[in-house]
Amino acid sequence: MPTPVQKRKSLSPGLALILYYLSAICLGGLALWLPFAVNGEPLGLLDALFTATSAQCVTGLAVVDTGTRFTLFGQLVILALIQVGGLGITTFSVYLFYYLRLGVGFRGRWIIQETLHHTPVASLGDLIRGIFLLTLVIEGVGAFFLSVAFIPKLGWIKGIYYGLFHSVSAFCNAGFSLFPDSLVAYRDNTLVNVTIMALIILGGIGFLVLRELLERFHRQPKQQRRNLSLHTRLVLWTTGVLILGGAVLIGMLEYPSSLKGMGPAEGFWVALFQSVTARTAGFNTIDLNQFEVPTLFLMLFLMFVGASPGSSGGGIKTTSLALFVAILHSRLKGNRHTNIFRRTIPEDLVTRTLTLVMLAALLAGASIFCLLAVQLTGHSFGDSRGAFMSYVFEAISAFATVGLSLGATAKLVPLGKVIVMLLMFVGRVGLLTMAFTFAERTRQNPVVYAEENIMIG
Repeated sequence: MPTPVQKRKSLSPGLALILYYLSAICLGGLALWLPFAVNGEPLGLLDALFTATSAQCVTGLAVVDTGTRFTLFGQLVILALIQVGGLGITTFSVYLFYYLRLGVGFRGRWIIQETLHHTPVASLGDLIRGIFLLTLVIEGVGAFFLSVAFIPKLGWIKGIYYGLFHSVSAFCNAGFSLFPDSLVAYRDNTLVNVTIMALIILGGIGFLVLRELLERFHRQPKQQRRNLSLHTRLVLWTTGVLILGGAVLIGMLEYPSSLKGMGPAEGFWVALFQSVTARTAGFNTIDLNQFEVPTLFLMLFLMFVGASPGSSGGGIKTTSLALFVAILHSRLKGNRHTNIFRRTIPEDLVTRTLTLVMLAALLAGASIFCLLAVQLTGHSFGDSRGAFMSYVFEAISAFATVGLSLGATAKLVPLGKVIVMLLMFVGRVGLLTMAFTFAERTRQNPVVYAEENIMIG
């Protein structure tokens, strides 16, 4: 009979990745279920697991207020789950194995490559060590600047703690806040806006992009610098277009309504902040229920796209959007090959991109239907109209691990919470990992039948 260790080694890489995340969620949920983790009445087991899932999957959706409902112990559990989830629990495990000299097997290397891949990893130990050092440096700098902003109002100890918590939450793209209104009270504070947005962007473009930029501009002499990789260029261009385009559109759409009465500087920060946070993080500096429906639809698109590969964020990823647009452009021009930035994309990557986008669309549509069926069955159309957008927004926010909400989280029934938890989990682990773990791989030599055309369009 195989031992537990042998059974663990026989697990497929995808299933091992899923089990790692499930283990962290269960342990975190049990910790938050303890009476001394919350103030007042103990948290229900489902709510504790929901909070742990949201923290581990760096989403930010919360059924209770984090700052007042949880004790210091509970908040530290959430912070630990955010940090582990942001770095990737498997990355954390491989890092520990490396320093304990336990070695890293094929499964560990596969998991790291799936989490942080676009180029082969020459030295796994150096890569993981670099990820941890870079994370600590960026979060430390962010905590310092946020503490400077928080200390005048909160005092030294509380201000430093709040600065650290929000720095980790922002860089890991989690969106958890200890303030009951998120960051609405600081929407005109330049230091808080710039620091939080910088942390979100740095955490959302991916560790390999950060590493490549650091090596290019700080370690390589100017005469020896090579061009940035296609991956990095796609990430930077797509991220810039989405942030600036989103901010301009939000400003134009909301200028006559929610931004009316704000000064130019305050309106600028609100529009830019919502454009940045909608794709990955989940913080907000304005009540999103004040936004017009077209603005909310724009934010749905930004959330669906999400962050970049190898980062803390979810969604279909910026590179998938860029490749999807490039594929459409090439096919509409009658080009069999997909070209971008004078590079031709491999056909297997084109297939994976199309598969990913279609899977995401199907999952989003099915989950929205299920959530609406659970939450709104039995309500009249007049009662459901206002709630429709709230639950659609909630589903996309959960799938993209964003964490923004129009207030539907507190109204979720138990089955609705389970649906949202599953969305957060799938969004964090990854669609393709889930699909290829539970679906049989296509055979190398599949049967080919006679071709026959059908009408389309």
